[in-house]
Amino acid sequence: MERKEYSIQTTDKETLRKWYYLMTLGRKLDDRAPNYLKQALGWSYHAPYAGHDGIQLAIGQIFEKNVDHLFPYYRDMLTVISAGLTAEEIILNGISKAGDPASGGRHMSNHFAKPEWNIHNVSSATGNHTLHAVGVGRGIKKYNAPGVSISSQGESSTSEGYVFEAINGASNEKLPVIFVIQDNHYGISVPKRDQTANYFAAENYKGIKNLRIIYCDGKNVFDSMNAMTEAKRHALEKQEPVIVHASTIRMHSHSNSDRHDLYRDDNERFCALASDPLNRFRITLIKSNTFTEEELNEIDKTAQAEVSSAHKKVIVAADPDPASIFNFVTPEPFVSTKYPEGLHTQASGEKWKLIKALNETLKAEFRHNPNTFIWGQDVANKDKGGIFNVTKGLQQEFGKERVFNAPIAEDYIVGTANGMSRFRDDIRIIVEGAEFADYFWPAMEQLVELSHEYWRTNGQFSPNVVIRLASGGYIGGGLYHSQTIEGSMTTFPGLRVVYPSYADDAAGLLRTAIRSKGPTIFMEPKSLYNDPAAEAIVPEDFEVPFGKARIRRTGTDLSIFTYGNTTHMSVEVAEQVEKETGKSIEVVDLRSLLPLDKETILASVRKTGRALIVHEDKVFGGFGGEVASMITEEAFTSLDAPVKRVGSTFTPVGFNRILEKAILPNNERIYKAVIELLGF
Repeated sequence: MERKEYSIQTTDKETLRKWYYLMTLGRKLDDRAPNYLKQALGWSYHAPYAGHDGIQLAIGQIFEKNVDHLFPYYRDMLTVISAGLTAEEIILNGISKAGDPASGGRHMSNHFAKPEWNIHNVSSATGNHTLHAVGVGRGIKKYNAPGVSISSQGESSTSEGYVFEAINGASNEKLPVIFVIQDNHYGISVPKRDQTANYFAAENYKGIKNLRIIYCDGKNVFDSMNAMTEAKRHALEKQEPVIVHASTIRMHSHSNSDRHDLYRDDNERFCALASDPLNRFRITLIKSNTFTEEELNEIDKTAQAEVSSAHKKVIVAADPDPASIFNFVTPEPFVSTKYPEGLHTQASGEKWKLIKALNETLKAEFRHNPNTFIWGQDVANKDKGGIFNVTKGLQQEFGKERVFNAPIAEDYIVGTANGMSRFRDDIRIIVEGAEFADYFWPAMEQLVELSHEYWRTNGQFSPNVVIRLASGGYIGGGLYHSQTIEGSMTTFPGLRVVYPSYADDAAGLLRTAIRSKGPTIFMEPKSLYNDPAAEAIVPEDFEVPFGKARIRRTGTDLSIFTYGNTTHMSVEVAEQVEKETGKSIEVVDLRSLLPLDKETILASVRKTGRALIVHEDKVFGGFGGEVASMITEEAFTSLDAPVKRVGSTFTPVGFNRILEKAILPNNERIYKAVIELLGF
């Protein structure tokens, strides 16, 4: 990419005309937006960009649609207009119409996007899209594709930890990512001095290797164009990240719900208005004798006409249909034709341990789809494959491009998975979200992102990511090594959550999860990795559908619903009770928690009349409460006894084995609950 130097003398008149038109069009929309709210027509959230004009014009001008990837933030109206969005598309977004190209009215106004051009839908969690931009940058590099990934944000968002993770990771991996920091000196009402000790937020990253920092006046069109052009040239040629720190001014309040007169004095607000970049650009065009005032007035009129015309079209456009709220919650899963119920009849062959089933299935899926990747903490270190060796041998067979370690930064692991999955629809990503499920909490914001990307984009993007989490206790691990967190995971629409108990189900569910679109939380009961109780014969092509439970033991007198570690305990107790009392206990292994096999659960309760829910998680707030509620609501007349639950005590899991035994469920507790229910 050739070096360019923009100035009033070196830029041709037609280019200057285009720039002035885009800036005028944007400003007319920016100024008009609050009027829609006053008229109760929408645009209930508007963050004016006035004062950021130079840098936003430049970002949009260097963006090449369908080649580059752009992650704008909520103040980037002119950025996306400069990149090609029309006034009509801006207003469709602003007043949340069904035709809004970003989300069909599902996402907040002022969150502009056009996924078909690679202008990505970004959430309201400020700065977290930096991780997605890095993930895309990784895709660009892995596939040796042209283009750059551009993340745009305010300076205050750089205080977020995941912004540091993104910049650190992009520098470490040497990725073509441009981080644009639009510095207007305020985070809502918080002045920059309360955010960082450095006057420029970019200074916080000066010590990072492989990172170039470019400073510019974001109020000045030419300085901004030169900075962004040089940033893109450097990112393309050096395949390294660049920070562009653009000094801007916020001419108005943070948003329409903010009053900047409460924290900015009259003089400061007057100076901000006097620094108007559009007015200064107009003066430059006239003083340089490039345009007459009359010519610019005509351009103003044309821009106003476009806004008026767009308004007339959009105001009568269709609103979102309330019936559509259930569309695009969860993408369509991979559907098995050979194993539609997730059952097999193979009776001969080697029994695999659960850990081998996972390892062999991962290898098989990597062979099946060359666009499959895995990364995480400690997953690819010589002969070691994760803390439990589940990924052992993968890097040796598939190479460092597809199997690699990640920093100890759960946000980064999950956020870049979201990003890289945007690069190609056939990419499938598996991440070890944390070495133990208990350590996953720093990634929760990125998990929330994954959960509603499909819905938020109105079906335009689905992050195809499987998050593996070694879960549960019975290993003497204590805090951060022995908890199970599925009760929290299952509260998010858009996720799938599975929790196998046997090797064959582990293999079948993992294969289905990898081949499906959308995010799946794959919980692995680590105490069963090498336990003979979990061994099973595993057909090489076995597939288990989501939402299909498996009856591990048929019965007529009581139903136990369980999953994970407690499945084996429940089977043992059922056999003991039948020997002692002659009562027949049915054990239903749920396997899939979200979606849940409601039909099998209700059919079992209607047959036996009694229900016991057993899981390793705490009883209070645990997943079993949902199962109990469903049974009570939909099969109450079939019950001969109250629904009962067995699980952990409402405490953390202790490290000492004596404490762990007192906390986690066991055969004795399950047996006692069964006897009580049978005697009711």
